[in-house]
Amino acid sequence: MSFQVALNFEDGITRFIECRPDETVAEASYKARINIPLDCRDGACGTCKSLCESGSYDGGDYIEEALSDDEAAQGYCLPCQTTPLSDLVLRIPSSSAAAKTAAITHTATLAEIRRHSPTTVEFALDLDDREALDFLPGQYVNVTVPGADQTRAYSFSSGPDRRRISFLVRTVPGGAMSGYLTERARVGDRLQFTGPMGGFYLRALTRPALLLAGGTGLAPLLSMLEYLAQKPPAHPVHLVYGVTTDEDLVHLDTLDEYTEIVPGFTFDHCVADPDSMARNKGFVTNLMDTGTLHDGDADVYLCGPPPMVEAVRGHIASLGVVPASFHYEKFTPAAVRETAEAA
Repeated sequence: MSFQVALNFEDGITRFIECRPDETVAEASYKARINIPLDCRDGACGTCKSLCESGSYDGGDYIEEALSDDEAAQGYCLPCQTTPLSDLVLRIPSSSAAAKTAAITHTATLAEIRRHSPTTVEFALDLDDREALDFLPGQYVNVTVPGADQTRAYSFSSGPDRRRISFLVRTVPGGAMSGYLTERARVGDRLQFTGPMGGFYLRALTRPALLLAGGTGLAPLLSMLEYLAQKPPAHPVHLVYGVTTDEDLVHLDTLDEYTEIVPGFTFDHCVADPDSMARNKGFVTNLMDTGTLHDGDADVYLCGPPPMVEAVRGHIASLGVVPASFHYEKFTPAAVRETAEAA
């Protein structure tokens, strides 16, 4: 028997290894040709000190100078001494280049294109090497735009165990990927992407969780919910989904389904347009109070455009609440970034 260990590097690249209960994470990493920086291998120098963000382990033997009791209580461990008792997620304090590793490039076939609305497209891929792709729910990849020397970052909207993977894309005028998906894409096209990447992913749920999505920032949260449907949480999970106009709303039926299959899951949505037909008009902050934050005893996951992320952070601060943990990812459509840079 072996466990899966996800190694998240400072530059956002994630690599996965298999580790037996009788070998250390460092030993398994080196077998996989991933060179976690370390010096002593004996639990004496602390060079390999890493934060375990999910899972349980035996920390092994080490000295106080390498890892203090306070650090161990916070979840830090020494991979050169750590053996897994379950699947693990470790945050490695170095770049993937320092570990002499890199993200993996995968080739796939475009299997489906679904136009949800004039503003949103979802596409699905069948990989040539699906068994070689592991990712954490919430992570993203860099997709090479067919026919262009450009890449675009998209979060998985599907769960880690689904064979066919999918992505949710907001279409924008002049966007390279938008143009491809709405004008030229055909089922059977060949695409490449590199990853997985990113530090925005679902940790082990040890308390209630609040998920906040803006627009296609819903994608990584859908991936998280699909994961939770297979591994039901022991704590309530509430999602607040906000968009600009009614035509931006997607996957409400999917969210309804998750209320039936994920224990303790609830959701609400809002539309900023005052002429919307939605019950809640305005922004996600209108649907957040100390109750939805469980007076701070909640893990918050937020994905949306920069103005939304900053508004949510400011709103939480104004409530005088400090969440137990706060994970967020900002995204800006590439076409918008390029227009701003050219101005």
